[in-house]
Amino acid sequence: MADSSLSFLQRHEFLIRRLHSLSGLIPVGAFMCVHLLVNASVLNSAETFQNNVYLIHSGDKLLPLVEWTFIFLPILFHAVVGVVIIKGGLPNNSNYRYGANWRYAMQRATGMIAFVFIMAHVFHTHGWFHFDAWRDMAKSLGGAAFAPFNAASTLKVAMSGVVVPVLYAIGVLSCVFHLANGIWTMGITWGAWTTPKAQSRALVICSGFGVLLAVVGMSALWGATNPATASGDTSVEAIRESEDRMYEARVEAGSIMPNEHKRYHDPTADAGEAEDH
Repeated sequence: MADSSLSFLQRHEFLIRRLHSLSGLIPVGAFMCVHLLVNASVLNSAETFQNNVYLIHSGDKLLPLVEWTFIFLPILFHAVVGVVIIKGGLPNNSNYRYGANWRYAMQRATGMIAFVFIMAHVFHTHGWFHFDAWRDMAKSLGGAAFAPFNAASTLKVAMSGVVVPVLYAIGVLSCVFHLANGIWTMGITWGAWTTPKAQSRALVICSGFGVLLAVVGMSALWGATNPATASGDTSVEAIRESEDRMYEARVEAGSIMPNEHKRYHDPTADAGEAEDH
């Protein structure tokens, strides 16, 4: 019989811990790996990146449902449970009793940084929500800067300057460390490696994975700030012209439906049109 003096979280600690660690790997961790790899494809060319973005947005109206079901809600669950653990709602010793003190501290710190970064990143690029009134408000605050059908050009503008790329580097590296070290602690939670020798071997593998993913992440960040067309032109105007040609060709071929909400619109031109009307 369960001890009624225990809280709901304490009574279901076994299940909550496993769901927490599992959500950190699948789908959150898996999505982050795919996301960084897709973004790193901009290193090949702006056109390559745009084709990958078209593939992601091929679901069109189903995309928000997929995003909330497999990305945002799992991230929120993982973050909320993580905060509960940090605040002492669940004991830490079962997860970290084998870990070095610095990794234990870094796991907690990077988890908090990663959550703040992800929330800021989603607002900065997508504005959180997709309906027009909200997006207009987000744009007025510097958010919703990414237009999927003008991917590389709008990303370059959004990542301009020094401060934003530096903050992104801190956020991406925090996410990478949290995932790589989290996989190691997940192996302990699930009993995959319990002996000191097995834990040491797993630590080497997880560290190698973290270094590799960090390289991919920093490459994606560099590519986002320095995209170029297949012909080598790095100007925003040339990249945007190439993206517009790709859009028009796909619409004409019937591979995508026209969608002006996903294209870049010059705010000064839009303001001029509004005045004319």
